[in-house]
Amino acid sequence: MSRIGKKPVSVPSGVTASMENGTLSVKGPKGTLSLTMRDEISYSLEEGAIAVKPANDSKAARAFWGMQRTLVQNLVTGVTDGFSKTLEITGVGYRASAQGKKLKLQLGYSHDVDLEVPEGLEVKTPDQTTVEISGSDKQKVGQFAAEIRRWRKPEPYKGKGIKYRGEFIFRKEGKKK
Repeated sequence: MSRIGKKPVSVPSGVTASMENGTLSVKGPKGTLSLTMRDEISYSLEEGAIAVKPANDSKAARAFWGMQRTLVQNLVTGVTDGFSKTLEITGVGYRASAQGKKLKLQLGYSHDVDLEVPEGLEVKTPDQTTVEISGSDKQKVGQFAAEIRRWRKPEPYKGKGIKYRGEFIFRKEGKKK
């Protein structure tokens, strides 16, 4: 039995949830998000909560149960608080600047890297070495942060590159003479 799946997802005040045509829609102050409902899982709207249960006793239904409950929780959290990731850039001459719907990165290449910010996300650069990505969809925020990080992953010798805030980079010792 899924320990996560057993708990119903509480819906705070100011948030409305509706189910129609195999889609669960959650509307709140930060927008509307939707999730395609799986056939193996049954969803039910109760007073102030969304309950997620396996529709049958198959292995697939039990496997999807906890994940689907977490996806529903992410919808509710996204429309109330939103999600954010912070990236830190380390390296001489490495910097970032947000210009409208574009993010400009200077990462030691012969050219600047210009990234288009996806719809529904907001990118801020409080200083030249910090990038803050925020939005209501957890998957989009994480995916865009990973795409930025992919341009210069942190290397273990000097620690140069783009890393998540709080990420530990295992440092290696250089060559000995």
